[in-house]
Formats: sequence, C-alpha cells, structure tokens
Amino acid sequence: MSFDRRQLLSGGALLGASAVAGTALGADAAQAAPLAAGKRSTIAKLFPPLTEYAAGGKLVLPRGFSAEVVAQSGVTDLQDGRGKTIGKTPDRPDGTVAVRSGQRLRLIQNHEISSKTGNFVPAVAGTVYDPGAEGGGVTVIETTTTGRRVAEWVGLSGTVSNCAGGPTPWGSWLTCEETEAKAGTGSFTKDHGYVFEVFADRPDQQVPKPIEAWGRAPHEAVVVEPSRTRVYLTEDASRPTGLLYRWTAPTGYRLRPRIAESLGRDAGRLDALAVLTNDGSVLPDLAYVTSAEIGRPFRTSWKRVPDRHATTTSLRKQFPDGEITHSKKLEGAWGDRRGMYFVASFAFAAGDLPTDATKHDGQVWYYDYADETLTLKAYFPYNEQLHVETAGWEESLGRSLDLAFDGPDGCHVSPYGDLILTEDGNTANHVLAWNATTGAQAIARNAIVQEQSEAKGNVYSEMTGPAFSPDGTVLFANVQEPGHVFAIRGPWRTYLG
Repeated sequence: MSFDRRQLLSGGALLGASAVAGTALGADAAQAAPLAAGKRSTIAKLFPPLTEYAAGGKLVLPRGFSAEVVAQSGVTDLQDGRGKTIGKTPDRPDGTVAVRSGQRLRLIQNHEISSKTGNFVPAVAGTVYDPGAEGGGVTVIETTTTGRRVAEWVGLSGTVSNCAGGPTPWGSWLTCEETEAKAGTGSFTKDHGYVFEVFADRPDQQVPKPIEAWGRAPHEAVVVEPSRTRVYLTEDASRPTGLLYRWTAPTGYRLRPRIAESLGRDAGRLDALAVLTNDGSVLPDLAYVTSAEIGRPFRTSWKRVPDRHATTTSLRKQFPDGEITHSKKLEGAWGDRRGMYFVASFAFAAGDLPTDATKHDGQVWYYDYADETLTLKAYFPYNEQLHVETAGWEESLGRSLDLAFDGPDGCHVSPYGDLILTEDGNTANHVLAWNATTGAQAIARNAIVQEQSEAKGNVYSEMTGPAFSPDGTVLFANVQEPGHVFAIRGPWRTYLG
C-alpha cells in the first residue's frame, strides 16, 4: 500500500527534534547519544565511559561498577525444586524479572529454545504444558539480595521459544511463546503461541496452563495495565509483520493470580492497534514515522480480532489492508503507572516494510493508557555501514562503527524511571539506559569471545532480559549465546532517575 507522508504530517506543527544514532568512539570515549527530544528540570549526570572489564572479562562496564556471573548455560546446576540436580542451566536466556522472596531474590527467566538439543529445559512434574514440546520453558534462579547465586529450578516446561514476557502487579511473570505452531506439528500434542503465568515458587506451585483469552500468536512481550482490566501484547512476526494487541477484561473482572484458572478462553475482548493520521486514515506501518515526529502523540483506535484462537488464520492476517497498523520486530515492552513502552527493533530488509516507508535501526514507543495516544520517544536512524559484514572480532574491535547503538530489543523500566534497553543489533551489543534528557547511554557491553571454527568473536550475540532488583541495587542482564546471566552492581542512583 502506498502512503503519502503528507497524510501523516499535514494539519499540525512538528513536535519533535532531530535524532542521532548513538556511536561510541572507542572504549575510552563517553557513550551518550541524544536520541530524543525533551528536557528535565534537573541536570543529568552521564555514565562514565565503558573501560572496566568485569565478570572474568565477559562484560565491559563504566568505572565504579562490577559484575559477576549468576548462571551459565551448560555449567551451573539445574535442580528439580527439591534439591536434586537434574542437569545444567538451559541455553538462550531471554526475558527476565527479579522479585523479592523473603530474604532472597528470585529471577524468573525465559529460555528461547525450540528443540531438544544442547542444554534444554527438562520436563519436571507440575510444570509441563505439552509433553510433546521440546526444550523451551522457564527457570527460577534464586540469589541473595546482592545477586549471588543460590539455586535454580524449572518453573515451566513443555513450551516453545519463550522469548520475552512481562511482570504482573502481584509478582509473577508472564512468559510468551514466540511461535504459532499447532498440535500435530512435529511431536506437538497441543497448540502453541500462548502466554503462561509463572510464579517465583517451586514446581508444585506452578500453573502450566495457557491464557487462551489473550490470543494465540507469536507473542513477544506483555504488559498488564495498573487497572488490571487491560493487557497489551507485542507480536514479532513477518509476512505480514506483527501487530500490537490489547485485551480488555469482561465487565466486573480484574486480573488476579493464577489467571489461567479463572479466565475462560473467550473471556473479554482482543483488539489490534490502528494508529490514526491527521486526516483520520490508518497508518499502515510504524516505519512511516521518523525522527521528525519524536514527541508527537498520535491518536489511536482498536479493531476487534475476529478469531483470537487463530483456528485457521494467523491473527495478523485477519484484517484487510488499511484497517490496522503493522510493524517489523515488535519486541520488548514494559509499563509504568501512566502507560507502556515498547520497541520496534529495526526495519530495513526487503519484505520488512512498505517500499515507500523509511528504513530504521530501532524505535522506542510509548502508549498512554488514559489518552490512548502513541508517541515516538526515541529513534535509531538507519546506518548502512552497520550492516556490512566484518571479518571477525580482531578487525572489528578497532572500528568505531562496531560500537554504535542499533537494534533495541529487551525493555525494562527501572525503579528510577529510566528505560533500560538491551540490543540485538548488527554490532557489538550493549545494555543501554535511556531518558528524555540524555538519550541512550551504554552501561554495559558484551565482551564474550568464543572460539569458533571460522572466526573468533561472539560479541554480536544479543543481550537480553534487563531487570533491576526491586530495591534498585542490582541490574540483571543476559548474553543469549553462549548463555550467561549477570548481576551488575554500582552507584545506580548517581546516574539514573
């Protein structure tokens, strides 16, 4: 569908400012990037440059910060919840939340695994959804309040490609399957593509049952509105690209623990987002919105999903052209009291976006619950040079472009109010802090170098699952391959908030 940008811009002044892709000029250079419009009344303090190697040389951090490994795929022990070792920490850690449990912390953590190879999530009684599903699931890692490892056990098994998710107001975790595979596919005995609730408890306290009312799709992340009557879900999909969904509870119902046990499969209403332009038409794709519109609130409407169970047709394929708004790589999402942030990681390849839309290396959006408006908060302009293949880590280490910021993916609102992002980009991947004053700043970089047959360097492996401890003293973050979970400590209050 061809879309005239005058439909987007006419009838009102631009409210944004230009955006600049963040580029670190080397390990000894400041790593701030002005990605957004807006000013705070206080003077923001920038993080020091990334100069300090930590956790055995696996992360690079600012001066004054430290880190240690909490879990490592294939190395640290995995238990059955009763103290018996049943294997090793599963591969590919992804979405994570940290909750307080007595005098300890518990990390509820996804594993984006779709096959029973390597270090997978084993089936443990009380946690199994589909006995025929292979490898995916969720583990619970117990640590001290300072992030030192105590134990790890299985919280959910028999699921597929558990990617992101989101927290609930009562302290559980909502994990999303990034698939839409149906029963009968391979060894599957049940349909997949659901959201499940996982508790920071032992296996016998879990509810391995899908929340069918929220729809079946390749879900990425989920946010529960503080009212507990609405839920927002991102979708990471292609051909066509994904949608943002909203589920609204039936009259008189408020979400509560053990959702899947109280919510019928057809309860409430599931809708897809439509972003409106100045003339009232529907924006076909978020990629039409560029840095010129940073800070501008767009009106929205919601269109009912005809068949939330995707019985014969994927949810995103159930709408005619011009009725809803698509986007490539709708990934991480996290809410605050007024609204929810979500990211579109990138849109640049053939088939990713309409031919007349604009390529980008990342967008950060904010949806206001009360106003029902959508606002672009940060923009990573497309940089062709970042997409040129390099010859390996030794060569790329000296190239400043390989320390640029691109591909925001994981998303977390810190206790200080700043947004924490993790990158899945084409360059060295970071943990970033973002606010409207400083833009994006690097607070950690993946420095893992793994011997490989063709070249050295797994530094491009994405970072995932940013999650602060509730008291704001420890930031947990992961490298997906080879799987590592880190606890990062430092003077957070000095630089955030």
